[in-house]
Amino acid sequence: MSEEGDTSRRRAVALAYREGDGAPRVMAKGYGDVAERLVEEARRHGVFVHAAPELVALLMTVNLDQRIPEALYQVVAELLVWVHQLEQDPPGGQT
Repeated sequence: MSEEGDTSRRRAVALAYREGDGAPRVMAKGYGDVAERLVEEARRHGVFVHAAPELVALLMTVNLDQRIPEALYQVVAELLVWVHQLEQDPPGGQT
């Protein structure tokens, strides 16, 4: 996930969810050039990047390799379901 806009102030957070983990974890995060690199690498590997500034701001407070807080379970779950649906049936019929 990332924030769009001024790249010098941009923030990005990478989440990962593994079955049995209980909740997604913050795997990487950064500001500015680091955020840009995270987004570039995600896109290069075909990982979906979603711009959600408010969610990114909250996730930036989570330590690396820590589970997201319970208060964010619902919104992150909805985002993951949406991404999964996009992967199964991409716009324009691309797979």
